[in-house]
Amino acid sequence: MSHEENEGITIDEELDTRGLFCPEPLFEVRNLSETLNVGQCFKVIADDPAAEEDLKRWAKRTDTKVVEFNKDGDDLIFVFKKLK
Repeated sequence: MSHEENEGITIDEELDTRGLFCPEPLFEVRNLSETLNVGQCFKVIADDPAAEEDLKRWAKRTDTKVVEFNKDGDDLIFVFKKLK
């Protein structure tokens, strides 16, 4: 478990889905989210261009907040907070 501090946000888990392509990153994120408690934050790194839209849409549907989103070269870096 990673407990990295990120601008006052504690990252409880980190998931690297680089090398996976739609729909695998979404499945991995959903599986991780189901193991977390409400209020926990998790970081996801993906390099599938479709992941940006897929994961943002998933977050809206599941009451998960996108706390942060950045692009670093081909990497898409998300920080999510589980709200429900």
